[in-house]
Amino acid sequence: MTPVEGVDQAFWYILGISIVLLFGITVVMVYFVIRYRRSRNPVASDIRDNYVLEIIWTIIPTLIALSMFYVGWSSYMGLRDVPEGALEIEVLAQKYSWIFVYDNDKETEDELVVPEGQAIKLNVSSLDVLHSLYIPAFRIKVDAVKGINTYAWFYADKVGEYDIQCTEYCGVGHSAMLAKLRIIPPDEFEQWLEEE
Repeated sequence: MTPVEGVDQAFWYILGISIVLLFGITVVMVYFVIRYRRSRNPVASDIRDNYVLEIIWTIIPTLIALSMFYVGWSSYMGLRDVPEGALEIEVLAQKYSWIFVYDNDKETEDELVVPEGQAIKLNVSSLDVLHSLYIPAFRIKVDAVKGINTYAWFYADKVGEYDIQCTEYCGVGHSAMLAKLRIIPPDEFEQWLEEE
């Protein structure tokens, strides 16, 4: 499973449970309002010390929360476990652009070019203030902090052009700190990498 699939799976799982709970709680609330209204039930029922109810409304929400945590944790670990043989690229953030440095010391500004069908590891840092690398199509968001090295990875599975944004306010030029991710066929990437 790719990180994109893991994040999407966690999102849909949590959203699905939330919708079911919203619908279920609303139906039960409407039923109780009608069934136990004052005109039909003038003396309120006392349910204190009902251990069965207390156990049920403690265990069921706990199991639901733990299942959400498990699905979320699994997707998070998918974002952190970089496959062996991933192509590593240094990503340096600066006011107000992204610099990408490849193994052969080729540098590009505001354009990340990678080969299709390859796992890509981005080693992220900042040259000045706090930035945040965000590639929405691949569900990647990682802070770029001066003096701290971190990373993110994705699987370049489809040829195309994708947006890269900075999602941390980094100054007056923040909104213009945009870049492009281009995924190209492997043979074309090798040619591009050797170009001056």
